[in-house]
Amino acid sequence: MAELTALESLIEMGFPRGRAEKALALTGNQGIEAAMDWLMEHEDDPDVDEPLATPLGHVLGREPTSSEQGGPEGPGSTTGEGKPTLSEEERQEQTKRMLELMAQKQREREEREEREALERERQRRKQGQELSAARQRLQEDEMRRAAEERRREKAEELAARQRVREKIERDKAERAKKYGGSVGSRPSPPTEPGPVPSSPSQEPPTKREYDQCRIQVRLPDGTSLTQTFRAREQLAAVRLYVELHRGEEPGGDQDPVQLLSGFPRRAFSEADMERPLQELGLVPSAVLIVAKKCPS
Repeated sequence: MAELTALESLIEMGFPRGRAEKALALTGNQGIEAAMDWLMEHEDDPDVDEPLATPLGHVLGREPTSSEQGGPEGPGSTTGEGKPTLSEEERQEQTKRMLELMAQKQREREEREEREALERERQRRKQGQELSAARQRLQEDEMRRAAEERRREKAEELAARQRVREKIERDKAERAKKYGGSVGSRPSPPTEPGPVPSSPSQEPPTKREYDQCRIQVRLPDGTSLTQTFRAREQLAAVRLYVELHRGEEPGGDQDPVQLLSGFPRRAFSEADMERPLQELGLVPSAVLIVAKKCPS
């Protein structure tokens, strides 16, 4: 049975003549299978139908025919001479084989694209898990740093209290040594009650200082959080506590928060975040409101 040429087979399968010739030329005329691979791989290229700049005959390893050099076949053209003529059954059989080959190539391409899509999805999920783990580690590091800062401030505060107590004891001992003997040596005559004169041992009443602060935070959804902080902790510690405990919002994204005081109404700035709670007047207790920041 006579065989169709590669070019004729591609045309029989429905490929445009120019595209089939280009595929054969660019694959080095290595056969219909290589040409079909090229056609299926480049079928969506915008320039797939543009003609080659090099004459087709030279690319295919032969001299250009008269039709390729001079256009349409003339009366003396020998194109097609010597080619065996295929019967209709032979042509259909060969076309059937080519279509089966093309279907196989198409299936292989779809399977390859499916494997690549699955690999891309696997990589995307892996990157998402790594990002989530990194975010969790960052939150844990921030909480650990905040806890260490609290312990350090507590130790400093305890040391400061100890120094104050020691100073008070020294002052009492000095006053007792200085004024104790002279006061007990002379009995004082009975006198009517009157104003007691001030003495060096008496000190003016001092304002009570608090070392802890109880903060209640009202969230936008109506719930509230309550936590006790050190009076010398920065307002940023309260904001961090809110961001870690306010829960997930619909959509999964967490907007930054802004803290407001209840009364009088006041919005705390970024500079206020570095100031102690005691300095901001939030000791011994306060109620704060969380409001979403407007996008800038």
